Amino acid sequence: MKNYTTDMTTGNPVRHILIFALPALIGNIFQQVYNLADSVIVGRFVGADALAAVGATSSVTFLFFALCNGIGSGGGIIVSQYYGAHDDENVKKSIVNTGIIMLIVPIIFGTIGFVSVGMLLQVLRTPDVILQSATSYLRFMCVSLIFVSLYNYITSMLRALGDSRSPLYFLILSAIINVFLDILLVYTFSMGINGAAIATMISQFIAAACCGIYAYKTNPYFKIEKSDLIFRPDLAVKIVKLGVPLSLQYALIAISAMVVQRIVNNYGTVVVAAFTATSRIEQLIHQPYATLSASIATFCGQNYGASKNDRVDTGYKKGLTIMTIITVVMFGVMQFFGGAITSMFVADPEIIQLGAMGLKITSFFYIALGLIYVVRGVLTGIGDAFFALFNGVIEVIGRLTIPIFVTKYMGMGAIGVWLATGIVWVLSGSTAWMRLYSTFSLKLKRNLADSRKHNYSTN
Repeated sequence: MKNYTTDMTTGNPVRHILIFALPALIGNIFQQVYNLADSVIVGRFVGADALAAVGATSSVTFLFFALCNGIGSGGGIIVSQYYGAHDDENVKKSIVNTGIIMLIVPIIFGTIGFVSVGMLLQVLRTPDVILQSATSYLRFMCVSLIFVSLYNYITSMLRALGDSRSPLYFLILSAIINVFLDILLVYTFSMGINGAAIATMISQFIAAACCGIYAYKTNPYFKIEKSDLIFRPDLAVKIVKLGVPLSLQYALIAISAMVVQRIVNNYGTVVVAAFTATSRIEQLIHQPYATLSASIATFCGQNYGASKNDRVDTGYKKGLTIMTIITVVMFGVMQFFGGAITSMFVADPEIIQLGAMGLKITSFFYIALGLIYVVRGVLTGIGDAFFALFNGVIEVIGRLTIPIFVTKYMGMGAIGVWLATGIVWVLSGSTAWMRLYSTFSLKLKRNLADSRKHNYSTN
């Protein structure tokens, strides 16, 4: 069992965080290859309008994915805490009950999305020239929602057990297949944007199927027997109680992104294409922070479950140090190579120049973005699911007001969208930090003092 799980309640915290985060980072980067491959190949081989069509769907796609994946994340929190407490029976039952929920939720939201995508894109004021192709692409994404959700569910369970390596291998394989199918369907068979959607759907199915089979055959916790397939209302409530706030947080962020997309759409296809390119690049920028956050969440979850609150505090501080190093590196890359990176997507000089400017602006705010992820990892690990929802509300308020104020009332026009993004990160990061250093900081410090007092009296 030790080959497929990691006990983070003992040993060097930095080593645990980095060893866990590195495979997850590589995996998340390959996960983004799906979007990058679609955008690069469509932008280069089909044109700027097709790239804009892919970008116009991203916020809606994220909304439906978020509603499903939050449940999986909630289940992962429960699993990590039971694993830290060495409660193997409830670890397995939590995996089963999360799986039952994750089979039902994507079918519901995928169906709703398939029916309503046309209306949603019209509400977002998607330019008429790309509306039809964007609608078609988004419907394929709704069909693939079940595959994305199942893969992320299995990944969440494995990571909660400290295994971030196993899903990586299959994700790399499926990413390579996605690139190959993109080129084959989009370029060779001239299937346009629909070819990119079909390639993504097939690749996501492969990732989910292979990861599930491997987990069943190698990880003892996934050796599900018929007798294990029992729905436990008490566990389901705990999973939903943690997962729904996370889902709502992601959903609120997606809705706020849709508001920004609507503002961007008003400036025409050139700005939409530039915003799409920078959004895809920033998805990669998020990955080191996201994997660090997931690693911290697992580390803190296991140690919180084991009542080792001093290690929770250490994990947070070491996470801040790692985040700062990541931020310095990525800031330099965006400042000096933003134009070259944007040129991977399109050849239009106007779009490249605009995209490079946007990346330079947002890179000044990466430290705030990193703070959001580190604090969120700690709070998620110790079970503060409510804050995830609260933080999502703050971000929505920011995205509803700041972009309008910056682009319209400050007179910055389209370029103000990128500045507004950074300001929203500062707002969200500040509220996250204040939450950590208020209610839960006091709780952790109190528990830390109690545990140190207990250790002292024992010795």
